[in-house]
Amino acid sequence: MSKILIIGAGRSSSSLIEYLLLNARLYKWQITIADSNIKLIESKIINYENVANALEFDVTNSTVRKKLISESDFVVSMLPAFMHIEVAKDCVGYSKHLATASYVSTEMKALDTEAKQKNILLLNECGLDPGIDHASAMKIIKNIQDKGGKITKFQSFCGGLVAPESNDNPWGYKFSWNPRNVVLAGQGAAQYIEDGDLKFIPYNRLFTQISTIQIDGHGSFDAYANRDSISYKEPYGLLDVKYMLRGTLRQKGYCKAWNVFVKLGLTDDTYKIKIPNDFNYTSLIQSFLPLGKGTVKEKLISFMGKDIDEEVIKQLDYLELFSNKPIRLKEASPAELLQNLLEEKWLLKHGDKDMIVMQHLFEYEINSQIKQITSSLVVEGDDEVQTAMAKTVGLPLAITIKNFLIGKFKLYGVQIPIVKEIYEPLLEELETLNIKFNEKEII
Repeated sequence: MSKILIIGAGRSSSSLIEYLLLNARLYKWQITIADSNIKLIESKIINYENVANALEFDVTNSTVRKKLISESDFVVSMLPAFMHIEVAKDCVGYSKHLATASYVSTEMKALDTEAKQKNILLLNECGLDPGIDHASAMKIIKNIQDKGGKITKFQSFCGGLVAPESNDNPWGYKFSWNPRNVVLAGQGAAQYIEDGDLKFIPYNRLFTQISTIQIDGHGSFDAYANRDSISYKEPYGLLDVKYMLRGTLRQKGYCKAWNVFVKLGLTDDTYKIKIPNDFNYTSLIQSFLPLGKGTVKEKLISFMGKDIDEEVIKQLDYLELFSNKPIRLKEASPAELLQNLLEEKWLLKHGDKDMIVMQHLFEYEINSQIKQITSSLVVEGDDEVQTAMAKTVGLPLAITIKNFLIGKFKLYGVQIPIVKEIYEPLLEELETLNIKFNEKEII
């Protein structure tokens, strides 16, 4: 019997937990789910009490954490990315396998050699983005290369959005994953390759230097660059590629409005503000504006210049930024103050559905011809709990964990889903769960 420990039962874990519970009886797994919110876990294991245990747990309690990990065979960390490393160190120390959906950090990479020596799997980047994007891209890249084609351009965009039927605010956005990550998105320079040259977009220009991506049947979207596109040249086998860009999708108009917060400094998380008793969100905006005449709204319009229009004002009005809406926090960074507001205004309400949109574009040379392939994925959630985000983050991780435990592949050390042993069975099973790409070749 394999003992699986899942640490974290938040937004993105619902589908992973459900999948592993559904397979637990078949494969004789015993599952323990640990989270600081015991009621949250209990709501997810109804009818599975004989194969699952709920445990109230503070991951910073190293004594309890080490004991739990030492008693497990496979650990799944659904914690925020910065918290994985302590779990990973314990896993390697006790020779236990680990899986996360997060990017491979420098600290995680440093555990590779020891993990391989101990035949321990440290699976990372096996969620949506990163995860499904790697698997689906590698399938096409390998097919093109096997036919003798040379890829000259690769771009990939993904966004967690709100489904059209639940899109009832002018931002076209609601939270289906960690709000903090959304508020801090893009900080640091984006880097990519264009015409063979290295290109940078500093954070202060990121949400103005955008492109438009068209998805058949779903319209057009704003697209902005991710922080690091070039680090995947080698893993993807695209060392000679002339154009490579990975990025994020949002509804049209989102980026222009978000740029207001960037330019004001409201996404800064490096310092704290002590909030006066009578402070409201209008006061907060005022405090970030230079002196000038007129209302706070008029000062903001003057400050933003050509980077603001009527649609942006509607988006800001929706957030009640020019009202007397009180700030309830006593001390917080600007980013935390913004997040606190957005968590209220961008909440997935009962019955709301989210939507995942992903698109890859490949341009390649073969037999003296230039060809293009687009590969697009659109997934809608069932409701505010069984979201598309939870499905597309949790299912790839859960499927790959199952495939490893039942012996479909044997790989050790730090791994991401860019090898056939992982991505082929993963993509095949995702298709049976209606997570399927639509590929179109343009000759």
